[in-house]
Amino acid sequence: MSAVVVVGAQWGDEGKGKIVDLLTPHADLVVRYAGGANAGHTLVVGGEKTVLHLIPSGILHDTKCVIGPGTVIDPNVVTAELAALGDSKRGELLISRRAHVVLPIHKVVDRAREQGPKKIGTTLRGIGPCYEDKVGRRGTRMCDLLDEEILRARVAAVHAHWAHFVGEDAVPSLSETVAEYLALGAQLASTFADTSRVVADALQAGARVLLEGAQGTLLDIDHGTYPYVTSSSAGAGGACAGAGIGPVHIRGVIGIAKAYTTRVGEGPFPTELTGTVGEAIRKVGAEFGATTGRPRRCGWFDAVVARHAVRVNGLTSLVVTKLDVLAGLDELKICTGYLVNGEAVEGLPTDLTNVEPQYETFPGFSKDVSKCRARHELPKEARAYLSRLEELVGCPIGIISVGPDRKETIGASDPFA
Repeated sequence: MSAVVVVGAQWGDEGKGKIVDLLTPHADLVVRYAGGANAGHTLVVGGEKTVLHLIPSGILHDTKCVIGPGTVIDPNVVTAELAALGDSKRGELLISRRAHVVLPIHKVVDRAREQGPKKIGTTLRGIGPCYEDKVGRRGTRMCDLLDEEILRARVAAVHAHWAHFVGEDAVPSLSETVAEYLALGAQLASTFADTSRVVADALQAGARVLLEGAQGTLLDIDHGTYPYVTSSSAGAGGACAGAGIGPVHIRGVIGIAKAYTTRVGEGPFPTELTGTVGEAIRKVGAEFGATTGRPRRCGWFDAVVARHAVRVNGLTSLVVTKLDVLAGLDELKICTGYLVNGEAVEGLPTDLTNVEPQYETFPGFSKDVSKCRARHELPKEARAYLSRLEELVGCPIGIISVGPDRKETIGASDPFA
């Protein structure tokens, strides 16, 4: 019995969807354990693209997939994703009865906040307000969608709480919300389960479980660049609570990082490139949010950030994605450390707004690496870059993605072996 966690090692958008899809044939169960429809996991199989926001990225395989209690669920998104998958959906989907529900009022609150001077740059999907209601013990859970009386009371309490902030006129209709969500609950009822028990029973029976994270370590509520973070435990530490299993089951933690760094939304970004190189990376890498379509901010690989991710997640292996995007650049850089007021600092400072990144420079490579299927087939410049990256972050690279398609990968092996 063993579980392996897949987690983002930067500010999200690292390519977790592709890697989970790639590793799913080795797993018996795939469990999404955190976040909500603010995630956008993109799968490309045979040139056909599928974007998932809530359904686990293993759904295109004949594998049981679970949305755990640590997630917050927009039932409209789940039903739309199931409809869009249609015949291509192969895996069975189970949804935790205990997972909390994103209501229309949560999106109203999200939009109102993002119009103010202290905006975070959220996806406007209502995720933060939903988690606030969860922690405030007034939230609505998926099981509540099956009982009209309970649902009405839950939604009314949430509306009453937020009315002071958005104004009574902005609060959605209680009766319309209850009617809509009762109908959604009826549609999804067959998927509801005590998923914590399902996962625990599977592990006890010797199953291999892949735990899929959302967002990234630097967006983690505790370990990220607060306050410009998400509202959940996006790191590997959130996997046990979010899936409902004990830590004794975790066999390994795979961190995903791009060969460069991106960030979407507000917040500090020490290695950000604002000139032509950054624009080139954005264009070649198609760096636009899968959820919002917003252009992502692009920068050089930040080994300080990656070392932080290795430590707080206990990474046992690193996946480097989008190496192909760097082809054609004359030189490459890796941030090796920070200076604050002219002095080197240890670890990741709590405030990144005034750090001065220190770089090592490497020769670029021009070869198209998308056809490479072994590390030795990569150009020597790319191999040198990756080797130095491994040294700086203190974690071995197990997989290298050289293109968006499932087959454009080097080193994909059984993570449970």
